Amino acid sequence: MDAYVTEAKEKFGKSIESLNFNLGKLRSGRANPAILSGIKCDYYGEKMDILSLSSVQIPEPRQLYVKPYSREDIKTIAAAISMANLGINPQVEADGIRLTVPPMTEETRRDIAKRAKGLGEEAKVSIRNIRRDVLSLLKEDDSMSDDYKATIEKQIQKEVDAANKQVEDIIAAKTKEVMSI
Repeated sequence: MDAYVTEAKEKFGKSIESLNFNLGKLRSGRANPAILSGIKCDYYGEKMDILSLSSVQIPEPRQLYVKPYSREDIKTIAAAISMANLGINPQVEADGIRLTVPPMTEETRRDIAKRAKGLGEEAKVSIRNIRRDVLSLLKEDDSMSDDYKATIEKQIQKEVDAANKQVEDIIAAKTKEVMSI
């Protein structure tokens, strides 16, 4: 396989990996520690990720229990979760924070499915941009014939189609997961 095709395939994989990471942050009716990823709280003047300052347990399917490594951080972590607008109200306890995930309404499910679809479209745009960049590098390369370049372009388009299909499958699975009661 040509270096251009290999490079494009690697970058497509990173776009799909990013899509999966972002979809993991979306609520799906069950408690998922991934919804806390990316939330930063003040830790001695620095912004730190909540997941690096605490352990997260799932005592029940609709609950998360955040236990900070240091008891002094409980209030700052609870404040950061409140500020994140997750739709979850943190309940501060003696040595941790209990988050009860409320049941999702039909409207909330549709909204989350719409956000998932938007993330899928962003991933497809990213894939198209990668294709454009790789093809422009290919056109600038004078070391190969036009026929060989055309063959490589076809291989890259096959990889684009496969990546887009994978994105659509991931979004369909997430939508099904969100819409199921």
